[in-house]
Amino acid sequence: QVQLVESGGGLVQVGGSLRLSCAASGRTDSVFAMGWFRQAPGKEREFVAGITRSGGTTSYATSAKGRFTISRDNAKNTMYLQMNSLKPEDTAVYYCAARFGQGIIPFTTRYDYWGQGTQVTVSS
Repeated sequence: QVQLVESGGGLVQVGGSLRLSCAASGRTDSVFAMGWFRQAPGKEREFVAGITRSGGTTSYATSAKGRFTISRDNAKNTMYLQMNSLKPEDTAVYYCAARFGQGIIPFTTRYDYWGQGTQVTVSS
């Protein structure tokens, strides 16, 4: 089993920044790719960014490109999402996810473990 715990969410003004963290524990040696997803009220959960185990390959949703940066520190079993130039449409609950596979897959069904989520609210 792998446990994921997100932190770093909060209320921020338009144009501001937040850094989300996802701490992993348990059988972390079995986890390969990880990702960030988000879910706004009344909408489906959507892919935001993903990263391979080594951190050498990343992938972003169009909405996140140029503003968000995903990274991970395997020594600390922690993944991060640096979010800059935040917009009201970024308001959502952000979830981290982990999968056994090595590739970055933008579909929720391909992830094996999920965190409980952290709320990000961007006010205008």
